[in-house]
Amino acid sequence: MLVIQNLLLRRGSWQRRYDLQIEPSAIVTIQGRSGAGKSALLAAIAGFEPVAAGDIQWQGQSLLPLAIEQRPVSMLFQEHNLFEHLSVAQNLKLGLNFSSPAARQTAIQAAAECLEISTYLSKMPSELSGGQRQRVALLRTLLRPEPLILLDEPFAELDAYTRELAAVWVRETAKAAHKTVLLVTHQDEDVERLSDQNLIFE
Repeated sequence: MLVIQNLLLRRGSWQRRYDLQIEPSAIVTIQGRSGAGKSALLAAIAGFEPVAAGDIQWQGQSLLPLAIEQRPVSMLFQEHNLFEHLSVAQNLKLGLNFSSPAARQTAIQAAAECLEISTYLSKMPSELSGGQRQRVALLRTLLRPEPLILLDEPFAELDAYTRELAAVWVRETAKAAHKTVLLVTHQDEDVERLSDQNLIFE
């Protein structure tokens, strides 16, 4: 379970306070106006946003003393976090923990086919469109071993067909791996396709 207790985030005059409990393996969508603190919450859970007060606990353990790389979190930023000097296939292999290279390759290939990016595996990120880059980053985020997945507008650059394709893949993949997902979105259709619980930040 993810427990956020009396969490206070502050940047100058801007501040937000959060109290949440997210059940294990739940997919939670987060909506709200710009500046409501949606992305800031994800960044705080991942360790990129300083915490002024309160606590963030995962399975009973506080995440606050843990360095970013020690947290059980895989996060997809709006910028996609791809390494430009590595091919798509090389980007996808980073941080994946499978029993063998063959198992890893099989998982990547199957997911790439589901997201219709299997023909791009040998390309460099600079050769991809925004929507293609977003699907590559989404694939890598979900296939990593961390149990807590944070997605910040993961479908923003996708057309209607690809958005539905990606949303269905995210839900099926997360549920099969028993991952807990927090997903920031402005689109009601994402809530309908994905969400076990929808939070609206005022």
